[in-house]
Amino acid sequence: MSDTEQPVKFRDRYKKLPRNVLALSVVSFLNDTSSEIIYPLLPAFLALTLGATPFIIGLIEGFAESLAAFLKLFSGYLSDKFERRKLPVFLGYSLASITRPLLSFVTTWQHVLFVRVSDRIGKGIRGAPRDALLAESVPPERRGFAFGFNRAADHLGAVLGPICGFILLSFFASNAENPTAQEYQKVFLFASVPVALGLFVIVFFVKENRREKSSHEENITPIKLSLKEFDGNFKRFLIVIALFTLSNSTDAFLLLRAEQAGIAPALLPLLWMVLHLSKVFFSLAGGHWSDKIGRKRLIFAGWIVYALVYAGFAFVNSEWQAWVLFIIYGVYFGLTEGVEKALVADLVEPEKRGTAYGFYNLAFSITVFPASLLFGLFWENFGAPTAFLVSAFISIAAALLLLTVHPKRIQI
Repeated sequence: MSDTEQPVKFRDRYKKLPRNVLALSVVSFLNDTSSEIIYPLLPAFLALTLGATPFIIGLIEGFAESLAAFLKLFSGYLSDKFERRKLPVFLGYSLASITRPLLSFVTTWQHVLFVRVSDRIGKGIRGAPRDALLAESVPPERRGFAFGFNRAADHLGAVLGPICGFILLSFFASNAENPTAQEYQKVFLFASVPVALGLFVIVFFVKENRREKSSHEENITPIKLSLKEFDGNFKRFLIVIALFTLSNSTDAFLLLRAEQAGIAPALLPLLWMVLHLSKVFFSLAGGHWSDKIGRKRLIFAGWIVYALVYAGFAFVNSEWQAWVLFIIYGVYFGLTEGVEKALVADLVEPEKRGTAYGFYNLAFSITVFPASLLFGLFWENFGAPTAFLVSAFISIAAALLLLTVHPKRIQI
């Protein structure tokens, strides 16, 4: 920010959000409404009706998320190479709208694995191009708030989704304490409606302008799909992200742990809703703070909060404790999700951002699968408390290593 530019008040930032940020945030809201009708019910559906073990749940979610993150590397690179962001965003959300209703017809956990992987492939296609499109739609001094607003809209959908899931399951289930597989599947059938509406928003309201290249960029060799294109500082950040992700197993385990603490399956969507209400507030606040006091400080604080929450889940033994931990868990997301993405944009040149987001997600994908797999193994062999404490210690180590990353904001 220049010396002559006046600080933008928090409440005024909403009025200054560009059209693309607003439109993509509406799409995120609709997509997450769809996704979160399903997600909080899925662990109980797998465990109670299909007989899946914690290891199987970790296998399904870990593999699906890992594949999605890996695909973002290629989608991000291709969006840089061809300078097209909107098309892969549309294709990614389209795949989600097609695959999610298939959960209404699954009869084994292998079927669930296929559907979840297909859904996450769509996420892999759209993720990096969408983030690059967001980053280039706002100036650097407002980038944190733009990403925070997008994440808040996403989480607001995750508030509405569980409410819909709770209402639908309560309507369809003859026994809310123990729904049948068919009753779960009736709920899943409704999940594709909101994401399908999001496709119309992309077509009619998301605008992609070809960025004018400076004379300096005209002489730059086209970017390659290689880490050699980036400096050591960005590479160090990727290593730290990969280490932290090793502690970051699927949230399905948190829902399973909450159920063990005494929360009824029918209330799990409401617990998930409370988590996302916390995420909405802290995502807006976190993005705003990151523009003011720096990205690294907030990410460090968020990872410490994460460690404390996981340590808490190691010893949770009552319903009220689970509710409190889920609320605090939202603080971690608010301080890190959008802030990490804004930091990526700060660390690299504009013409490399799609590829940078691809590598950022690749770092995530390398360890997200073993994270869930190992967590499931620790849970089965040593008990839930050990699994949660190991994750807490890994996240603290990653937070300390984050201090070795030295961001240099790029003001273009």
